[in-house]
Amino acid sequence: MSAVAIVTLVLVGVLIAALALYLIRVALMLRTVIDTLGKVTFGVRAIALRTEPIEELLTGIHEDVAAMDQALTDLLASKGAGHQEAAS
Repeated sequence: MSAVAIVTLVLVGVLIAALALYLIRVALMLRTVIDTLGKVTFGVRAIALRTEPIEELLTGIHEDVAAMDQALTDLLASKGAGHQEAAS
């Protein structure tokens, strides 16, 4: 075997080893990313479960605010009618 062929085989081996190491590094980084995404997903699900009851509370609050708005509107209307009668 000639020296050129040996050098070529050595360079190909070094190139394959470098690519293998690079791919191993990428695989390890992806494992870290998968772990982090799992934690984020868990956190988002926990937040979603804890905020589910808020919809029921907000519906009740909205109804209460609507009732207060109606009561204040009626009060203002009755006060306005009282002022008009007093002015007449």
